[in-house]
Amino acid sequence: MYEFAKRILDLALCVAILPIALPIAIVVAVAIACSLGRPVVFTQRRIGRGDRPFLLRKFRTMRPTTGRGGDDDASRMTPLGGFLRSTSLDELPTIWNVLRGDMSLVGPRPLLPQYLPLYSPAQRRRHEVKPGVTGWAQVNGRNTVSWDERFSLDVWYVDHRSMRLDLAILARTLGTVLSRKGVSAEGHVTMPPFTGPGGGA
Repeated sequence: MYEFAKRILDLALCVAILPIALPIAIVVAVAIACSLGRPVVFTQRRIGRGDRPFLLRKFRTMRPTTGRGGDDDASRMTPLGGFLRSTSLDELPTIWNVLRGDMSLVGPRPLLPQYLPLYSPAQRRRHEVKPGVTGWAQVNGRNTVSWDERFSLDVWYVDHRSMRLDLAILARTLGTVLSRKGVSAEGHVTMPPFTGPGGGA
């Protein structure tokens, strides 16, 4: 019953925000095309429920790599990209992922395929549910918590998920986005790479 209600909530909220999100997305797309060129949407393989891969879509925020070295995220990030990330406007294309059913509005954030072999059995439980646009870890520190803390928060959500909790996370997400806090771990554009339990920031 919960899974059905959660899917209905995802679809209803996505449809409700589309009239507002679409004009904003068009403006953002034009701004990216003018400052970074095409493509304006960044597509990357991520891992979803049951360890199944899917293509995540976000607005592009970085310059392409040059192949000459020194292409770290900080040097590739543009002022426009930094603004889009801090306001979460880069996440607007993920509405499509939610509508498709790859993601939910609430759940653990989808991560890269190369992290799969690095998870502990407990950490891997984050894939028992659909990944989310926002989640329990995002409203409890966003990118300022360590990887181990993030995974603990993700697994806590898996064990305690409910419609009441999902609605609370959505409400808290609004405050997190408006505050524009926790976008980056110290010394990083977002977070350092995950290197296994006990590793990373």
